[in-house]
Amino acid sequence: MTLVLEGVGFAYGAPEFVLSIPRLEIASQESVALVGPSGCGKTTLLNLIAGILTPDSGTIRLKEKNLTGLGRHQRRRHRLSRVGMIFQSFELLDYLDVRDNILLQARLAPGVTITNQLEQEARAIAEELGLGDKWNRPIAALSQGERQRVAACRALLLDPDLVLADEPTGNLDPDNKLAVLDQLISVCKRQRRILLTVTHDHSLLPSFDRVVDMAELINPGANAA
Repeated sequence: MTLVLEGVGFAYGAPEFVLSIPRLEIASQESVALVGPSGCGKTTLLNLIAGILTPDSGTIRLKEKNLTGLGRHQRRRHRLSRVGMIFQSFELLDYLDVRDNILLQARLAPGVTITNQLEQEARAIAEELGLGDKWNRPIAALSQGERQRVAACRALLLDPDLVLADEPTGNLDPDNKLAVLDQLISVCKRQRRILLTVTHDHSLLPSFDRVVDMAELINPGANAA
């Protein structure tokens, strides 16, 4: 299973923002950090891969499926069922407990039924990420590190092919940053998922299999001596 972007172009806004990706390929089980200055297009790239945005040109393929050929509803269906997304702001609902926040994407995904087996799988992921004793605890009662683990559990529950994380450790202290990231990478690698993470924290880069600089991605060979 691979994620392949070829000739992807996207433009919007005034003044106009233009993003051009000649090629990016990420293999199954690979964890990749995406780095670069603010405003260079890292989050835009994640949104293109997730199908939230659609490119003006080029192709994005996952498991040989051309995602750019899908309509809006098909992209949403694909995103809910095959892509796990983790955000710096966590995107959790404080009035729900840990259980219901982890199961939230499953409730929204078309064709998915909340069965006892799925709930057991959710609880197993929670146990693995250190939330076993927090299952029925309100989100408002959790620490920042625990909240981020809930967000990671939700992203992993439906066995996605691809996990996209946008600054997932940005609000965490140094110890929690490494703990959450190491657990996320370990689960994705064991279950043969692709992990693509945007980060500004260079102290985390040694944890990844590969680091991709947006400047080099946009202009391959520009830094070659």
